[in-house]
Amino acid sequence: MKNGLSGVAALVVLLLLIVVGYSSLFTVQQTEQALVVRFGAPVGAPITEPGLHVKAPFIDTVIPIDNRILDLENPAQEIIASDQKRLVVDAFARYRIKNALRFYQSVGSIPAANIQLTALLNAALRRVLGEVTFIQVVRDERESLMGRIRDQLDKQADAYGIAVVDVRIRRADLPEQNSQAVYQRMQTERQREAAEFRAQGGQRAQEIRSKADREATVIVAEANSQADKIRGEGDGDRNRIFAEAYSKDTQFFAFYRAMIAYETSLKNNDTRFVLKPDSEFFRFFNSVNGSVPGPAAPAASR
Repeated sequence: MKNGLSGVAALVVLLLLIVVGYSSLFTVQQTEQALVVRFGAPVGAPITEPGLHVKAPFIDTVIPIDNRILDLENPAQEIIASDQKRLVVDAFARYRIKNALRFYQSVGSIPAANIQLTALLNAALRRVLGEVTFIQVVRDERESLMGRIRDQLDKQADAYGIAVVDVRIRRADLPEQNSQAVYQRMQTERQREAAEFRAQGGQRAQEIRSKADREATVIVAEANSQADKIRGEGDGDRNRIFAEAYSKDTQFFAFYRAMIAYETSLKNNDTRFVLKPDSEFFRFFNSVNGSVPGPAAPAASR
């Protein structure tokens, strides 16, 4: 009987030792850090080394805290720039918990930290972007502005044991109704510039066309003048040659001119001539020397 009771007692003690040992050990993952809390108060420094660790059983609680870089998605906010233009800014931030004890004592959890950081990020966006113009935000100084917002947010988040790694403006644009008005104004401006360019092009084309017409008229006039001059010189040479030929052999010249006239007038065309056979035009058909035969002379009387 005593042996049975001793065995049961030993088994109970073993079970208690196992439970105590199990509750005394905990594991810290590589992606997290741990904070040991006893009756709601932190015990010692945060544990940042991964592996197996020991705590007081039953009275200590281990709170794991993420050690990775976390994302903070901020809803789009409407901000007024220094030139009184409204902007819809869509930004996000990345942060990590650098002091687990301060983080636990100030905000306690990541969802609560996200709520607090969202408010701080919106305030930093309004403060920094409200000091610059619309063009500086969307084009000229966007990178430096994101750096200023990150620095201000990091300085304020330090009180919560958080280090802000980066802040990015995903989109910065005018509200929808303002965008439509701006696009229409831009479209009207581009149409006006296009019409102005077309008018300038038309004017330039007209100037070039007028200049070309004027030059063509001058060239044609000079060419006609030169042609008339050459034609006159040719006619003069022709008349001189005709005169020389006529003076050398009057009868041959008349025959030659008559042959040219026959060739020109008797070509294969629809032209018809009705002439008397004894016409002056056909004198070389009737006589070799071109004389027109007359009536027969009466016989001499005996």
